[in-house]
Amino acid sequence: MVVERRIAVQLGERRIKMENKKQRSVLVLDRVAPVQDNHKRRNFLKGIAIAFLVFAPFLGTCELFGGGNPPAAKKGNTMTTAKNTGPSQPQNPATEGPMSAKTEIATFAGGCFWCTESDFEKLPGVVKVVSGYTGGKKENPTYEEVSSGTTGHVESIQVYYDPAKVTYEELLNWFWRHVDPTDSGGQFVDRGSQYRSVIFYHNEEQKRLAEKSKEELRRSGKFDKPIVTEIIPFIKFYAAEDYHQDYYKKNPLRYKYYRYASGRDQFLHKVWGKETETAKTGMEQAFAKPDDATLRKELTPLQYEVTQKEGTEPPFHNEYWDNHGEGIYVDIVSGEPLFSSRDKYDSGTGWPSFTKPLEPGNIVEKKDHHLFMTRTEVRSKHGDSHLGHVFDDGPAPTGLRYCMNSASLRFIPKENLEKEGYGKYLELFAAKK
Repeated sequence: MVVERRIAVQLGERRIKMENKKQRSVLVLDRVAPVQDNHKRRNFLKGIAIAFLVFAPFLGTCELFGGGNPPAAKKGNTMTTAKNTGPSQPQNPATEGPMSAKTEIATFAGGCFWCTESDFEKLPGVVKVVSGYTGGKKENPTYEEVSSGTTGHVESIQVYYDPAKVTYEELLNWFWRHVDPTDSGGQFVDRGSQYRSVIFYHNEEQKRLAEKSKEELRRSGKFDKPIVTEIIPFIKFYAAEDYHQDYYKKNPLRYKYYRYASGRDQFLHKVWGKETETAKTGMEQAFAKPDDATLRKELTPLQYEVTQKEGTEPPFHNEYWDNHGEGIYVDIVSGEPLFSSRDKYDSGTGWPSFTKPLEPGNIVEKKDHHLFMTRTEVRSKHGDSHLGHVFDDGPAPTGLRYCMNSASLRFIPKENLEKEGYGKYLELFAAKK
């Protein structure tokens, strides 16, 4: 079979079209700027080719990453494209203030805001993260305008956090561990000033702490090159279009493939190792796995068998398969948040099923070759508990079915979230006006 490949670059969008007589597959890398260096270009394309060969059999014909436009939505037998509701809306904390008296705001730029939003939402104490644009003079810029590099804005995130749970210094430490602070021309595969790393300070104390943190990083010798991340005053923030918000949750497969191809995680792992994965806070420590003696004492025999021995509970005869209450599901072992009732549905299998995780950073997926078949096992990040498996036969919008064991989960009703330390998730269940 002859496969024809054609590579087109349009406004920083790279498309790989693979055609044959019977099918047409399109791989879209929508956030990739043209690669000027031939050696880098060859390595980049080699990586994409390998990724395509690995994942194509599982995905069929699809757009892996989605484009600079909103993802297409199906309705009946027609395909329509969701329209941009208009230019981005400004958010100016200097006038609007934080979300509550307990919440403060930090603003960072670290390349692709899909990635930085995802990274900061994993940090305990962070209440909310919004993707957007900062630092330019253009009022209400659109994604297309910012990505063209002509507005002066950078892709950025606004972080709402509880200072009683995570300090600004800890946010800075987290920031350094998720960017390349030596790159003045962008971040990883995203090139251009609109993707450079910046710390926007909201007051003199944030400025002082940011400069102190930057100097400490420089003196640490972690990097051979100069630290070029800018520290500049915050002026105004414009929230990005809706389809960019929580992109890693709405489009988990596309997001994962983009992130892998960008080289971000490979770089961070090389420089920081496991330091990129662990937040030094009290809540993170609470997610630690107890020793085996404690587990045997606190878990029921079924819970221990399922979580520690990869067992499976019987369908239709378990605690949560038909639970319709509003709340979240956490790991029975570590307490880390895993799933939300808002993403739960009746799969007809007799086990609790979800379309997506509540916190993708708390989920680990591994190949499982038991029972003479290949499946994808789902485990918890910190507790290392066996949770169940994920399948690609779920409903929209993800097409995934996270089929979990009730024995691996603990349900926390929405009315108990605050008192059990999961108050940040209350907004999921706020009544819409």
